[in-house]
Formats: sequence, C-alpha cells, structure tokens
Amino acid sequence: MSAQADLQAFLRFLTKDAKVPLATALGKVKQFQAAGLPDAVSIASATPAQIREIFDTEDEAADKLAKQVHSAAKRTTKRKAPDESAEAPSARKKQKKKPGLDASPAEIEEALTLPEPSKDLQLISETVLVTNRAPLVLAFAVILLKYTMPEQPLSSRLSLAQAVVSMNSKSKAVSLGIDSGQTAEDEGWGQGQPGVRIMGREIKTMKRWGYDPSASREDLEKLGQEQETAAGKDEEPPLWGLDLEALKKTGGPSADKGVSKLPVHAADSARAYLLKSFASAAKNDSASSEAKSTKAKRVVEEKEQNLGLLLGALDALFGSWAHLDQRELDRRAWAWYVRVRPDVEHGPSGWGNKGEVLLKSILDLRRSE
Repeated sequence: MSAQADLQAFLRFLTKDAKVPLATALGKVKQFQAAGLPDAVSIASATPAQIREIFDTEDEAADKLAKQVHSAAKRTTKRKAPDESAEAPSARKKQKKKPGLDASPAEIEEALTLPEPSKDLQLISETVLVTNRAPLVLAFAVILLKYTMPEQPLSSRLSLAQAVVSMNSKSKAVSLGIDSGQTAEDEGWGQGQPGVRIMGREIKTMKRWGYDPSASREDLEKLGQEQETAAGKDEEPPLWGLDLEALKKTGGPSADKGVSKLPVHAADSARAYLLKSFASAAKNDSASSEAKSTKAKRVVEEKEQNLGLLLGALDALFGSWAHLDQRELDRRAWAWYVRVRPDVEHGPSGWGNKGEVLLKSILDLRRSE
C-alpha cells in the first residue's frame, strides 16, 4: 500500500472507527506518526499512556478521546483476519453508502445538494403546495442564508436553518401548553457559544475549525498545507447550529469540556425533511390503476420538483431585495414568511396541521422594479 493510501486508511480509522472529529484527526495524524503509531495495529499494541501523550494532558474530553482511539484500535485489529491487508470490495461499497464516514468535505457537500431552484416564474406562479409550517420555515431560512451568510457551505446553512425551526417549534409548543416547562433557550443553554441572528432569532453555533467545504480526498492528504490554509483564513469558519434541546436533555457538556461533543443539527436530516414535505394540492388519485411502487416513486419525484419550485420562488424573492444590508434582509424575512404560511386552526388543535401555500404569494412579495 502506498504512503498516501496508508494515510487515507489511517484517517478513515480515526474518523470512522474511533469517532474522532475530522478537524481533530487532521491535527493529530503527524503526532501519531512521530510517536511511531501510524496505524490501528500499532495503536492497539501501545500503552494508554503513549496515546494519551498525543492529546492535551489537562483536558478531560481529550482523555476520553484517547481511550476511545485505543479501544477502537483493539476492536479493529481483533476483527481483521491475519492476512487482511486491505478492505474487501463489499466492505468498501458499504462504507460509500454511509454518508460522512470517509467522505471528503467536497463529497459531503455534493451529497447534500438540493433541487435546483426553478427559474420558470410562470410555472411557479401557478403552483399550490400542501405542507405544514415547520418545513416552510426551513426552506425560508435556507434561502435567506444564501444571501445573508453566503460564505457558509450548504451543510452549515441546512444545520443553521434546522436550528431556527427547532427553536421556533419548541417555543410555540410551550406557548400552546403542548410542552411544559421552559425551553432550553429560555433556560440559557448554549451560553458562551457564538451566536448568529437568523429570522430574528439568536441561534447558538459551533465553529467547524479545519473544515474546508471544497477539500477533496487528495487535499486531505496534504495535511500540513491543509492546516496552514485553514488557520490562515481571515473569514469565519463554517458553523453548525447547536441543538439546545438535546443539550438540555443530556445535561451538557458545557463549552469548556470540548465543543466537539456538543449536539448539533444534522444537515442530512434537514435536507431529507425538505425533500419529503411539499406535496401538490388538489390531486385525486383514488381511481388510479397505477402500481403502488410506481405511484410512490412518482410522488417522491413530484415532491422534489415542488421543492425546486418553492426554492425558486424564495430565490426570486430574496434576490429582488439583495440590495438591502444583511441585517435588514434578515429582519424582513420572518414577516414575509408569516404572510404566506399555511392557514391552520389557532391553538393546540392546529398544531402540525397542513395547509396550502400559493407560490404566487411569495412572488408577490418581490421588490417592484
């Protein structure tokens, strides 16, 4: 196996088997190599103290991470056959199906791609969708962030937008009496973490140091250059939106015990929610003789097309107001959402109900020429 292949295999071990965050793994590989521990086999044979020296000596989270790496190495080497020098093709195939295990940042971003926003304004204006309010907030926030935080990759925009949805939904549930007690936001969870304002709400975030959304697998092999480039950038790093309710539920950890352990909103879950949430209005297929599997496939494709139409309407809206500064554009976004959201019953009886969204009503909010 070549040196580059060895390096890739070691990175896969650290990030997949040992569950080490990518940014941390990139920063520790050279130290493992310098200590004579360039692979899982050598780590499994090492003492815990040898591994511990590679991590920060006074940090409790780092101590846990070192033990995690040692245990993963023992598991990995134990399940391998003595003559197994490479992964079987079937194993490699399975890994490729699992998002984020050994994928490069560029591959992760590609996998999160949303339907292209439609530019067919006539078709958009004729479209009526059926949905509930939460996914519409999500779509609004994703496109808003394209204009207010254009430096953020799609993975970050999806995560941040989902944080907006989660916090809004929790606040609404508490106000309606569906949930009891205070929200994690009101109780102060996430204090000390950096925040950004999205649709009028303060979203707590975690900085994704060392994550370059354009980095390919080849780029990851150039570890020294990768680290220097990431550290030398002037702009803010990509962000994750913190899941404050999950943080409250688990009781921590606090920010000073390693931000890598803080729960965040998953970008792929937000994407999946968007793809499944926008049905077409006024369709009656009860008399259709279409096979169930064919019908199900058609519904999935139709929802994806609908999402493209919705994103196109929102892109046209925010694009027409792009001359505003970012804070003013963000300030107006919530009012625009309120004007077009589906009508549902007031109070607990309307919670989660669906209604119609006329995409023409979104286009009507565009700035007049």
